[in-house]
Amino acid sequence: MDTTEALEQSQPGLVSRVTGAIRKHQLNHRAEQTYLHWISRFVLFHNLKNPETLQPDDRQLFLSYLTERLQVSRARLNQAKQALAFFYEDVLGRTEPEGTVAA
Repeated sequence: MDTTEALEQSQPGLVSRVTGAIRKHQLNHRAEQTYLHWISRFVLFHNLKNPETLQPDDRQLFLSYLTERLQVSRARLNQAKQALAFFYEDVLGRTEPEGTVAA
């Protein structure tokens, strides 16, 4: 399953919402690919659940998985955090209290 399939299965139209937000912020193509990658991995990690139903604890669980089980580098972890923050704030329009999602 590729990135767009995972996002579309979790919520139809989600890919176009993500790419629209990325283009609105004039991010480059590489940033678009990176954000889509991490957002898709997050959705796949949570078994294609609709991301709008997931809570900050679900993001923390994913970030902990990346850190503890996959042992991703600090740079990759920061990419994932940034992608999820962008996704929830700029695509879904949700903001979380400062410090809610840490790893």
